[in-house]
Amino acid sequence: MRTLLFPIIITLIIALIEIYSLKALRSRWSNYSKTFRRVLRVAHYGLMALSIIGLITLFIVGRGKPSWYINFLFAFIVLNLIVKFVFILFVALDDFRRLILWFYRKIAKQKVVSDKSDNRISRSDFILKSGLIAAAVPAISLPLGMVIGPYKYTLHFPTVKLPNLPASFNGLKIVQLSDIHAGSFYDKEAVNKGIDLLLQQKPDIIFFTGDLVNNKATEMANYMDVFSRVQAPMGVYSILGNHDYGDYEQWESEEAKAANLDHLKRIHGELGWRLLLDEHVYLERGDDKIALIGVQNWGAGFHQIGDLKKAYSGVDAPVQLLLSHDPTHFDEEVKKLYPGIDITFSGHTHGAQMGIETGGFKWSPISLRYSKWAGLYQEDNQYLYVNRGYGFLGYPGRIGIWPEITVMTLTSDLT
Repeated sequence: MRTLLFPIIITLIIALIEIYSLKALRSRWSNYSKTFRRVLRVAHYGLMALSIIGLITLFIVGRGKPSWYINFLFAFIVLNLIVKFVFILFVALDDFRRLILWFYRKIAKQKVVSDKSDNRISRSDFILKSGLIAAAVPAISLPLGMVIGPYKYTLHFPTVKLPNLPASFNGLKIVQLSDIHAGSFYDKEAVNKGIDLLLQQKPDIIFFTGDLVNNKATEMANYMDVFSRVQAPMGVYSILGNHDYGDYEQWESEEAKAANLDHLKRIHGELGWRLLLDEHVYLERGDDKIALIGVQNWGAGFHQIGDLKKAYSGVDAPVQLLLSHDPTHFDEEVKKLYPGIDITFSGHTHGAQMGIETGGFKWSPISLRYSKWAGLYQEDNQYLYVNRGYGFLGYPGRIGIWPEITVMTLTSDLT
């Protein structure tokens, strides 16, 4: 019964939204031309059909299908819900306005007067058409983001000045990848081109900050040859993210879940990556060294298995770099207890895979949840860099917040 409850609730919500939005459209049919009515019908029923197909496929034959397949079904459902929800917000506003007027006229004993005069559009028509225009934005942008966004790999070039950086590390070029989510990919050639772009940067060292897969280690099977190319002279160092533990999958047993995690850890080694599990290593150049610390996932509201105290124990270096998947770790623990850590490298947020970045301005819906969600942040002498993610999850696209390859340069030049 519990397994049926979720699809029943979702279906009821969709049905109510469909009925409410269709009723609002039909209440104004007579005010529209035949062509406009035809467009509205096609858009309304077309989105509804995609959503129904997605629901039926997801709940009847979706189990066991690859993640990218599930993502597209999910996108059809969400697309319909978002478009219709935006529209009915305006409809509800108009209904509320008319309800208030009805109560006022009842109390004041006034006659109902049309809100339309001369040849001007009525308030109700204006609000309804405003709703249609607003709903057209996600109706166009979300499918467009699925076409152009998933593999639009973008380079970011932050430079961080560290006064204690040893001379031999001056100019160190670090490439960071995060949130690969291999199970969401459906275009291997495009993923390979992203790795080509990465290798063209000629990094000294590469960091991967978690979420190699969505849920299962087997998602990497078709991409081992792609990501085994991710190599650098000083090595590739990696950590686990919240999705790597298999917490969002239904396993037949705890033993199966544990075996999946063990398999994923072996994959890091097979790729030639050094997986850091609550531990630190030293990066050396000549007689100089800096510390690299890696923790398992630790995030506010998410898996908190990471043990920074254990990983940090015994660290002795003039510069200390931390790999920690979730950026909330920086505010919750790193900043408060570990002032010696110079830079924390994180990912996790994906920048919500949609938002605006232009001319130094950036905004995303994820900013309502995370105060630090993309790019470089500085507090006192400590830095946090949040990578926007290489892959995607849930919505199989990106709008405005493109998949990222970070190319960070460390310098001791303070001029």
